[in-house]
Amino acid sequence: MWVSIDLCLVPIGAGVSLSPFIAACKKVIDRSGLDYELGPNGTALEGNWDEVFCCVRDCHAELHKLGIVRIYTTIKANTRSDRNQSFREKVSSVNKIFVE
Repeated sequence: MWVSIDLCLVPIGAGVSLSPFIAACKKVIDRSGLDYELGPNGTALEGNWDEVFCCVRDCHAELHKLGIVRIYTTIKANTRSDRNQSFREKVSSVNKIFVE
């Protein structure tokens, strides 16, 4: 099944700057080969359900390897049964009808 998610991992007790931990997760996502887009408050990620959630698991594992004991994660997931629609298509659809 194709899934598109918004992923936000928050390492608890990591201090104020989370950039090093987000960069570590970005490396994991890069290696996965999945399509993604890093945003200011989370990451849009899409692909086969098992591959996407394997990547989420791998991000958790990487942060734990870096010494993070606790991670709080929020995930918004979107699936369709009629076709594989990318998150970029969704944004484009809205922008096509957007009128100022």
